[in-house]
Amino acid sequence: MRLVRFANVWLAGLFAGFVLTVLVLEQSLRRFDAQIYTQVRQVELVRLDTLASVTLLPAIITTAILVLRARRGPAVAALVLLIGVFVLTLAVNLPINADQTHWVVENPPADWADVRDRWQVSHLVRTVAAMTAFGLLAGMRRQPAE
Repeated sequence: MRLVRFANVWLAGLFAGFVLTVLVLEQSLRRFDAQIYTQVRQVELVRLDTLASVTLLPAIITTAILVLRARRGPAVAALVLLIGVFVLTLAVNLPINADQTHWVVENPPADWADVRDRWQVSHLVRTVAAMTAFGLLAGMRRQPAE
């Protein structure tokens, strides 16, 4: 169980740090025009979805193991938050990501700012949830049986 707890906190922390970094980058992009935004987003989408997957999915799995093993409130709350992040990602962010890979840098769609705003609001919610989940998991005390 110690290895699971270590992996869990490490993965949840990596994911939370990753989404926080993306949030900062996205907020910085708000000062730029449609062409720059589109170009940077397309660069982000080359590998960042992969990084999100290889940190979020194992964080969810290890959190579920903790819940099944310990059934402690913080782990349950963290699991609900991480599953919420996953669902929100599937419902909002990934469809927008897929669409943005086809945008033409020199001629982004007319509603590019609305799409950007929808993605960024969803990402803000994901970031707050991921950071909260990480805080809950990092703050859990070990049980004597561990």
